[in-house]
Amino acid sequence: MHMDLTGQFLIAMPSLEDPHFRKSVAYICAHNEEGAIGIVINKPLEIGLKTMLSQLNIETNNPKVCKQKVFYGGPVCSDHGFVLHRPSSHWESTMSVHQNVGVSTSRDILKAISLGTGPEESLVALGYAGWEAGQLEDEILQNAWLSGPADLNIAFRTPIEERWTFAALRLGVNLSQMSTEIGHG
Repeated sequence: MHMDLTGQFLIAMPSLEDPHFRKSVAYICAHNEEGAIGIVINKPLEIGLKTMLSQLNIETNNPKVCKQKVFYGGPVCSDHGFVLHRPSSHWESTMSVHQNVGVSTSRDILKAISLGTGPEESLVALGYAGWEAGQLEDEILQNAWLSGPADLNIAFRTPIEERWTFAALRLGVNLSQMSTEIGHG
């Protein structure tokens, strides 16, 4: 049985203790029979976007960029940048995900963001989350994750520390009322 969670949020259940994903929300960029990839949207790194851009020799004084965080997108390819953005647009290397949402990995989108000419909304992450064929479905069956339609206002506009709670509330689940011990109410 294959489910397609492309364009959905994966929300870590309180019982998920894996340090890469504890209390995380991931936006699923692709999901098919071969596996899934997603970008965690609520784990900011110590590095800011201005610092990351300057390491790539892209200078900026754009105030919006100067306060933008870079996120831990997941444990795979953690030295590569991934930009989740809307509208999708056509950058050198863009994968269109869902309803005008894209993920880009090319330098041209970072340059445009630095100049203030990039997509209206973006989230820059280092790395991504990956699941092999059937792995994500198994983890969902083991109650490690909730899944449901993504509200990208949560990814782009909700304060970072509230994204995990808000994403679950959007699905009607109050995570603070859930016990991490099964059968011990």
